[in-house]
Amino acid sequence: MRKFLLGFGVFLVVLVAALALAPVLFKDKLRALADEQIAQRVRATVQYDPANIDVSLLRSFPDMTVNIRELRVIGLDSFRRDTLAYLPNLRVGLDIMSVVRGGRIDIKTIELEQPNLSLRVLKSGLANWDVLISDSAAAAKGQDTSQVHLAIKSWKMTDGRLRYEDLTLPFSMQAAGVNHRGSGDFASNVFDMVSQTTATDLDMTYDGVAYVSNKQLDADVTMEMDLTKSIYTFKDNKVKLNDFPFSFAGAIGLPNEKDITYDLTFKALETDFKTLLSLVPGAYTDKFKDIKTSGAVAFDGYYKGTQNDLVMPGYGVNLVVTNGQFKYPDLPQAAKNINLKMKVDNPSGFTNNVKVSIPQFHLDLGPNPVDGNVTIDGLAPMRVDGRVKANVNLAEALKVYPVKDLAMRGQLFVDGTAKGIYSKTRMPVVNAAIRLTNGFVKSAQFPAPIENINLSGTVVNTTGQVNDTQINLPQFRMVLEGEPLEGRLTAHNIDKPVFDANVRGTVDLTKITKIFPLEGMTVTGRVAGNIAAKGNMADVDAGRYQNVVASGTVKATNVTYKSKDLPQGVKISTGTATFNNNQIVVQSLNGTAGSSDFSASGTVSNYLGYLFTPGQSLKGNMDVNSRNFNVNEWMVDEVSAKPTATGGKAPSKAEGVLQIPKYFDLVLNSKVDNVTYDNLKLTNAKGTVTVRDETARLSNMTFNTLGGTFGTTGSYSSKNLAHPTFDFGLDIQNLNIQNAFSAFTTIKKLVPLAGQVEGIFGTKFSLSGEMGPDMFPNLATLTGKGVIDVVKAAINQSEVMSKIASLTTLPELKTLLVVNKAIQANIVNGNLVVQPFDLTVGDVKMTFGGSNSLSGALAYVTALNVPTGKLGNALNSKLTQLTGVKDIQGTERVTLGLNIGGTMANPVVQLTSGSVKDQGKAIVTNVVKTKLTDALMGLATKNKAKQDSTQVVTDAADQTAEEKARIATEKAKLEAEARLRNQVGKGLNSLFGKPKPAPKPTPKPPVDSSPADTTKP
Repeated sequence: MRKFLLGFGVFLVVLVAALALAPVLFKDKLRALADEQIAQRVRATVQYDPANIDVSLLRSFPDMTVNIRELRVIGLDSFRRDTLAYLPNLRVGLDIMSVVRGGRIDIKTIELEQPNLSLRVLKSGLANWDVLISDSAAAAKGQDTSQVHLAIKSWKMTDGRLRYEDLTLPFSMQAAGVNHRGSGDFASNVFDMVSQTTATDLDMTYDGVAYVSNKQLDADVTMEMDLTKSIYTFKDNKVKLNDFPFSFAGAIGLPNEKDITYDLTFKALETDFKTLLSLVPGAYTDKFKDIKTSGAVAFDGYYKGTQNDLVMPGYGVNLVVTNGQFKYPDLPQAAKNINLKMKVDNPSGFTNNVKVSIPQFHLDLGPNPVDGNVTIDGLAPMRVDGRVKANVNLAEALKVYPVKDLAMRGQLFVDGTAKGIYSKTRMPVVNAAIRLTNGFVKSAQFPAPIENINLSGTVVNTTGQVNDTQINLPQFRMVLEGEPLEGRLTAHNIDKPVFDANVRGTVDLTKITKIFPLEGMTVTGRVAGNIAAKGNMADVDAGRYQNVVASGTVKATNVTYKSKDLPQGVKISTGTATFNNNQIVVQSLNGTAGSSDFSASGTVSNYLGYLFTPGQSLKGNMDVNSRNFNVNEWMVDEVSAKPTATGGKAPSKAEGVLQIPKYFDLVLNSKVDNVTYDNLKLTNAKGTVTVRDETARLSNMTFNTLGGTFGTTGSYSSKNLAHPTFDFGLDIQNLNIQNAFSAFTTIKKLVPLAGQVEGIFGTKFSLSGEMGPDMFPNLATLTGKGVIDVVKAAINQSEVMSKIASLTTLPELKTLLVVNKAIQANIVNGNLVVQPFDLTVGDVKMTFGGSNSLSGALAYVTALNVPTGKLGNALNSKLTQLTGVKDIQGTERVTLGLNIGGTMANPVVQLTSGSVKDQGKAIVTNVVKTKLTDALMGLATKNKAKQDSTQVVTDAADQTAEEKARIATEKAKLEAEARLRNQVGKGLNSLFGKPKPAPKPTPKPPVDSSPADTTKP
């Protein structure tokens, strides 16, 4: 017994020691393995802090747990701004013996706590989760694929959030509060995978229509996994949306890399009408269990076929509700006689071939009946035959179905029929009427009621031709908190509408947007007006505005607007305007844009074309004044075009690029007292800005900053937002050199010598290139030329001049004074090329020129013509060697040629030539010409490479387009074959079915110019 206790004690000590030492022994090894696997096997940016990795044996003994906190996976290329996954806590369970052995490591479990997953598929079919490099691809690169092995036994997700968006369908899904657990032996080839999933909030949308909204999900699914054959078969399963349970049967297969096969059926597990009622929006509340119901439900369907780039599986759904009824315990009346038959069928899988049949729908809301029926055959074109009829007392309806915090009154009448073909050029024969009498609406979101709502209208089309549709709303009237709003509208010829409308009254935008919320936007304020318009959109499109009668007055007070795209907001304190069909005359407009104030007046024309015809520009001529304007607030991201300013406090520095509106054609005569641009303060800015074709052109623009006077004429274009361009002519007077060097990155990079110069200068310079993402010039793209006028400047403590003075034994060169000197310069391919210019320092004549690059490399040359007697003996000896003149002291003057290389911080000065002739100008000129030629050749080479790369992208795009066209053609062919098979089937049914009597001869109709009856099949 003593030996046993002793041995057991030793075992416990060893076990505890192992548990304690596990993080120390294996943490670095597992971290290194994770880094290696991510680098080799993941096409994405994976972000995590190595300090957030823990290793433990206590949590999952006998397995080892690796816990990684705050891990993010961000896509590349098209998804470089998308976070695929944010994992606050990721736990991976490893087989401890595989870790100890040091060979292949087996992953047995995975747990996610509060993950946020966002899955996207672009229209091109590219998926953001396609980030893992396959074993075969990794092996082809010579990488070891055997280090990690998935031997999953179980997995778990707790309180997750999932978003899925597929733009190819288009389909989207969102789920919150997702809890999921599953188990299965993935080390085996055939096994059962068991999973349980719940979600507190599930939404599904297809083609912009929400089919599932705010539903609870509870799913228990057992699926047989045959990994050898890639067949996955549903076994025991139950899925419940709210209280509606259904199940699947059948299998999903992956026969090859391109195809997915489906052979699935589904059906409701209960026939109680109450289960279906739980899916109705707003019905599934905490009081749902107390609702009294009766009636039966039948629900089943199928999903069968192959999915690939060309085809989709066929599908069908059947739903029958018989004698449904429900009554809320707190309400006096019931919804009765609910009868519905619906069949959706599309065996071919092509969306355009879908058939929907609802031959019966009836509902009694208390004493108010609602009836309808519809059949739909195809989508483009769509053959439709349907009717809806309802005469509902809204107050009575609320006695049947509760809507929280909503009060309604009034009589609503709807009666509409539609029969015929709907397409881009056709329309069903329609006869619809709607009428609301003495309407009243009040809700918690907007407690001020809308009263005395009276409207009646009709939509009529008797021919099936789109342009014969007549819309008539002879009168509408409502009172919103004591303020009446009324008007009328008639229109026909839908393709190019002929309209006659009038609206008058005062609108409180705050109240209106509470009644009709604008997603992502906030609008407040009051607009009063009397607006009339009559005319033809064909005249608007053709610019014949004289044929359109439009007139009115508008007065705005304290109108504010904010949105996701305009977070800084705009406020119009006061504004008055009159308009006719030609133009709007803005008499006065005062307000703020973000933190900037403005006032404006002038005219705006072509507003009808801008509003109603895509691609037409808004034209105008305005006088705009401001006391303080902050340009930084109007920057946008160069890729997403979203604002970089987030609202709130105005940014102090520029971030992003300035986007010029696409369809503006405006002339703005501007005067701004103070402008903030990045960290610069500009004053007395005035000039003319012409905005046209996504380009802003500046004319005679002047302003003051840094103590100098600036003038500019030129343009800035944001047509290519990722590469905005500019072309400016600058005229600068009396600017302090040190102030310019401190404020402008361009000068720091291109003229590094300016950092060692004190004085005043001016310049007349033309400059063009691209703006970078910080709205400052991309120096590598700069091209320009001009003259720099140095009024007065002193060069002190310059390392370059100190080395020249030391080499030449001319100490007076350490300090230079330059007065009234004009220096010509070029900027080519991001290089500054300084043309030769002369200086005189005492009896030394200096010629200077050359270039420097963006990297700071100097390539200058200077020639000094000096009295020979001022040079030291060592230099005389060197000059004798360079000139070939033995008695160099016998000459009066000598010319020294010096090369200046290296950088500003560490310049290299070398004596390269000597001459007894005064040829300094020629020496420097020849070198500068060479530098300029090299820069121009470099620019030409870069442009050629850019053109070549553009051609490669174009060729690739053409190939992609060809492939898409091939797939589209093949799909069209298959769809046509499906339609043909359908017609053949109908023919065979007729052939082998009950004989039909021969049709009677059709008499030849009389000549008639009336349109054909498009309601006939």
